[in-house]
Amino acid sequence: MTADIDFTAVAERYIATWNETDPAARRKLVEALYTEDGAYVDPLVVAAGHDAIDATLGAVQGQFAGLVFTLGGPVDGHHNLARFTWNLGPAGEEAIVVGFDVLVLTEDGRVSNVHGFLDKVPAGL
Repeated sequence: MTADIDFTAVAERYIATWNETDPAARRKLVEALYTEDGAYVDPLVVAAGHDAIDATLGAVQGQFAGLVFTLGGPVDGHHNLARFTWNLGPAGEEAIVVGFDVLVLTEDGRVSNVHGFLDKVPAGL
């Protein structure tokens, strides 16, 4: 079904949407990556559709200004699923937030759902 999908490339595009600070450029990335009815869910937020996902990314960037998302290791994938750990922190320094996401992909490699988990969070978040 998704034999030709490069799971690492999809995860890298996903991380890029979290790091894009220009609102217009970020919106284009969101629209290219997610299906129209795509959804993102983690312990702190539920966002369905491009508008809500884009707003969530903007809010996180505002809360963690100057920090960057990076992949925390290799991307594992099979069928229409990709999973990976990500880090958020100052460039080149220890992450202050660490998470684990599972992406549900369509046949063309777009994201239909994200199931996010937070493994390490700062106090008070």
